[in-house]
Order: sequence, then C-alpha cells, then structure tokens
Amino acid sequence: MTVLLNLADVPKVDASELDMPMRMLIDKGQGLALLKGLSEREIRELEDDIWADFEGSDEARLAVALRFRALLDVFAARRLKGLILDHGFKLIAAAIKEASQQPLNTRFGFNAQKLLMALDAATAHPVADVAEPLPLQIAA
Repeated sequence: MTVLLNLADVPKVDASELDMPMRMLIDKGQGLALLKGLSEREIRELEDDIWADFEGSDEARLAVALRFRALLDVFAARRLKGLILDHGFKLIAAAIKEASQQPLNTRFGFNAQKLLMALDAATAHPVADVAEPLPLQIAA
C-alpha cells in the first residue's frame, strides 16, 4: 500500500505511539540510544520492528518512524546530550512528548533550539512564589 505523506510537515502522533520505539530499544538493552546514538543498521532494524509491531495506520507508522529518526538526529547535539546528563531519564519522557507534537520537516529535522527550550521548561524546577511582597523603600 502506498502512503502519501507530506515530508515538509510530518503528521503529529500520540506520545504513546512515539514511545513505542523507545520501549523497543529498552527491551533490546539500548535504552541510552538518545545519548549514544544508533548506527544506520540499528536504526533500520528498529524501523523494521516498527513496521512489524505497530498496530496503527500506515501513515501513523511512517510518521512514528520518521519522528523517532529525527529525535535521534537532534539528540546528537551537544546541548541536548548535556540536558540528558543534567536531568536524567525523566527528560526522555519529556523529549518523546515534545517530539510527538513539534513540527517536523524531514529535510531539516526538528528545530533543535525549540526542542531544547521546551525540554528545559518541562524539566525545570518549580519556582516558589513569594508569600508577601517585600517592602522596598525608594531613596529620594
């Protein structure tokens, strides 16, 4: 079956669908794939597994494969690797959630800066509110 897909704007997917390839990698002992990267052979094996095991439509299956490949590519950036090291595994869930919804062009990939900002905001420590405003005097 032929799937028509706009490669300049890959359809959004559910985060649970994009989590499937990550779960496959964890089951294979490759849970650090976002940090270490994968070889082209390993990516193709993962894509074969996605095609065999994914229960959605062909369009969703292709979108998941393209989005996960782009997520691997964007995490090759030093800033995003550093973010994983700073925040740990909770960042992976946030990255999958963001990657499922952010615009994706297969030629250019994800916008690394937008993804970095979204992940930084998603994993930031909450700022405590000041209970009472501090009395400040203005010098005349």
